[in-house]
Amino acid sequence: MTKFKLGVIVGSNRKESINRKLAQALIKLGGPAFDAKFIQIDDLPMYNQDKEQPLPAPVARFKSEVEASDALLFVTPEHNRSLPAVLKNAIDWGGRPYGKTSWPGKPAAITGTSGGAISSAVAQQHLKVVLANQGMHVMGGEAYLLFKPELLNAENDVTDENVRKFLKTFIDQFSAFASKFAPQKATAAAA
Repeated sequence: MTKFKLGVIVGSNRKESINRKLAQALIKLGGPAFDAKFIQIDDLPMYNQDKEQPLPAPVARFKSEVEASDALLFVTPEHNRSLPAVLKNAIDWGGRPYGKTSWPGKPAAITGTSGGAISSAVAQQHLKVVLANQGMHVMGGEAYLLFKPELLNAENDVTDENVRKFLKTFIDQFSAFASKFAPQKATAAAA
């Protein structure tokens, strides 16, 4: 497999986000398959078409980091049976201004956790639709976890062996999925 640049977008602006901790655990489990970079979204202003020209500095930085990523991992909680506003706002900015979207052709995977019985399942379903609409290649399958405080230790290592194996399989499948798009990126760059 080809090593790729993984942009990690956490759909939470909470300081002690359990989804950020899950993302850190996934990066550790992914090992040498990718170079991961967290892409900040909590500093983006609320999307407003009037602010597209010139782009606010945080938006320009965000779009540049998305575009520099070979693949994107979205790790999100669920808010009111959908994706969080901070995440939808980031996706909106990434798709604007018209004709200058940052999303098309990027392979993506979605996961998340919450304390509820169905975790982030509904948010993930909504997010799949939104990302596909932006022209992304979204990996199939579902990977949501019921969060319990003992799931991760202080170093964000997964403490439950079955959950660790499940997440390792998920991130390995995503690495293989994302690597399939690497030749397309090289071909597009050469054209």
